[in-house]
Amino acid sequence: MQKMNRRHMLSVSAAALAAAVPATRALAANRSLIFRAEPSDVRLSGVDGPASQMMTYNGTFPGAEIRLQQGDRLDARLDNALEEGTLIHWHGIRVPNAMDGVSMLTQEVLSPRQSFEYRFSVPDAGTYWYHAHYLSYDQVARGLFGPLIITETHPPDVDRDITVQLLDLKIDASGRFDPDTDTLAFTTLGRIGNVQKAHLSDPQPVRIGDRIRLRLINTATDRIVAVQITGMNGRLVALDGMPLADPRVFGVLTLGPGQRADVIGDVTGEIIVNDVREDAVILGGLSASGERTRRKVGVSALPSNPAAPFGRAAQDVELVMQGGAGGGAHRGFAGWAFNDQSGLSGQPLVRIERDTAMTIRLVNATGWPHAIHLHGQHFYEIGTDGSIGDYRDTTLLEPGQTRIIACQFTNRGRWLLHCHMLSHQADGMVTWIDVT
Repeated sequence: MQKMNRRHMLSVSAAALAAAVPATRALAANRSLIFRAEPSDVRLSGVDGPASQMMTYNGTFPGAEIRLQQGDRLDARLDNALEEGTLIHWHGIRVPNAMDGVSMLTQEVLSPRQSFEYRFSVPDAGTYWYHAHYLSYDQVARGLFGPLIITETHPPDVDRDITVQLLDLKIDASGRFDPDTDTLAFTTLGRIGNVQKAHLSDPQPVRIGDRIRLRLINTATDRIVAVQITGMNGRLVALDGMPLADPRVFGVLTLGPGQRADVIGDVTGEIIVNDVREDAVILGGLSASGERTRRKVGVSALPSNPAAPFGRAAQDVELVMQGGAGGGAHRGFAGWAFNDQSGLSGQPLVRIERDTAMTIRLVNATGWPHAIHLHGQHFYEIGTDGSIGDYRDTTLLEPGQTRIIACQFTNRGRWLLHCHMLSHQADGMVTWIDVT
C-alpha cells in the first residue's frame, strides 16, 4: 500500500471507518457507566492492511458518546485493562478537583487491573469531551477519547444534533497506526498525522431545509484545524461549550487541540466539512436527500450557563511560553518551559483564594503555536482594547502572540494549566494553579 499523505486521506472512507469501528451510541444519564480501557485491534484504513493495535474504551474507537442533561449526575467506573497506567480527564467540565483525572496533582495513576470511580454532577450544558490524561500524547493518539455532550434543559429547535469529532491519524505504509513520533516533533508542531477524518455521530443524509446542530471537537493530539463548512447557512452559537450571547456568522473556525465549537444552521445542500489551514482537505460530511419547509425564524442564542461575572482582578500573573526548535535559551530541563520551569513543579504558578478574580498575561515567546488549556473553570479572552471577549477553557496563540485571559476562580483545588498540543505538554509545557 502506498504511504498516505494529506491528499490521500480520502482513501480512508467514512464507510470503511464505520465498518471497522462499532457504531458510536449515546450512553444514558443517571446510570453507572463502565469505561474499560483496553488494547483493541482496529482496522483503520478499510483496505487490505492488517488491523492496528489501538487503545479503546469498551472496544469502540472513538469512545462512545455520553449524553447527559444539564444537572445530571455521572457515575463512571474506569477499569484499567491496559499494561500501563491511565486516567480519565473530563475536558471542560467543572468537576470537583478529585475527579479531574490528573496524575501527580489530583489522583494517583490508575495501575493495570485497578479501578476508579468518577462521580460528579454536570453543571453546564454544552459540548465537552473525555480523554486519557496520563501519557496522553500517546494514549489519546491511540484512541482513548470520546465526546461528552450535556444537553440543555430546553434545547434549541433543531432536526438533527450531530457530534463531529475531528481526527488526525498517523498511518504507516501498511495501513496500520504508526506509533512512532519523530523526536523533533516534540519541539516543533507536535505529532501530525497523514490521515484526517471527521467522525460523525449520525452520518445519515440530511434534507434541504433541515435545521441541524453540529458539535465540532478537535480531538487531535497536536494538529490545529481550520474548519470551513459548506452546504448550510449556519451561525456559531458556542465555543468550548459556552453559549455566545449573540450567534455569529462565520467563515472559518480555527480550532486548536481540545477546542470545540457549536454551529446551528439550515441545510442548503450537501454538507462538506473541510480543513483549510494549509491545503484544502475534505474531512467528511453529510449527503442531502429530500427537502422540508424551512423555518421562518432565525437561529437564536442558546440558554446561558451560570457564570460568575469577572470582578476586579486581585492578582495579575504573567506566563511566558519558552523553548522549542529555534527558540531562545531557558532554565527548564526539557524542550519547552513556562517561566523557565519545565514539567510539573511542586510549587504552583500562583495561589489564589476561591471566588477571586485574576488575569493571566500569556506570552508566546516561541516560534510555534500553542493551545493553552485551564482545567476546572473557564476564562474570558480579553481583547487588545480591554474588552471582555469569549468565555473559553482553551485559547490558541500563534507564534509571538500575547493574550490576556481573565478568570473568576470559583472551583477550589489544584488545577492544571498546560499546552493542549500534547507533545508540548509531554516535553515540559505544564504548570498549575492552587485555588484555596
